[in-house]
Amino acid sequence: MDWYPLWNSLRIAAISCILVFFSGICMAYYVARMPRALKGILDVVLTLPLVLPPTVCGWILLLIFGLRHPVGMFLQTAGIQFVMTWYGGVIASAVVAFPLMYRTARGAFESFDETLAWSGRTLGLSDMYIFWRIRMPYCKQGIIAGTVLAFARALGEYGATSMLIGYIPKNTATISTTVYQLWRTNDEYSAFIWVLVNIAISAVVLLTVNMLEKRNRERRAS
Repeated sequence: MDWYPLWNSLRIAAISCILVFFSGICMAYYVARMPRALKGILDVVLTLPLVLPPTVCGWILLLIFGLRHPVGMFLQTAGIQFVMTWYGGVIASAVVAFPLMYRTARGAFESFDETLAWSGRTLGLSDMYIFWRIRMPYCKQGIIAGTVLAFARALGEYGATSMLIGYIPKNTATISTTVYQLWRTNDEYSAFIWVLVNIAISAVVLLTVNMLEKRNRERRAS
């Protein structure tokens, strides 16, 4: 059995999760501190991929990175191509997984007790020190939960991924696209095996999120 789809899915999910982790935290931190009107507008824009059909996200990505469109043509001259390549799957997965990380991190930052930051400033601590040594440890449970959910979403992505990178064995094949191709060719046994693999990984992810939420509730109760 060819295990490339599993390796490729894990690789795409891991890299996109790293991108989403830093971009989601950055945007969540600044949006949480913005005025309500501006926050509402940005929140809608940044959360859109969560409510849009994945195929719509994939179509928008094709408009941006397609080889017949300006950005795609420019990148191609530099030797970079996101269409029909596995690293294009990183972009697609990051786009659809970003809102999960962003909203979870934003909720964590908004629940932060700002008196802790003010106390740190009165002691002469820098904003950078307060962010990494006070704010982040306080919000770590929510941020970790958002990271795990983003990873799971990236791992199971199909719609945007299939439109941007398609299905090429040993190149762009992922678990989701492999299941679809096996179903199309009436290989239901192999498709069932991949479904079990995906269910097992998803179950581990959900158990991890539940454990983190339980610890967070216990910490707040104490």
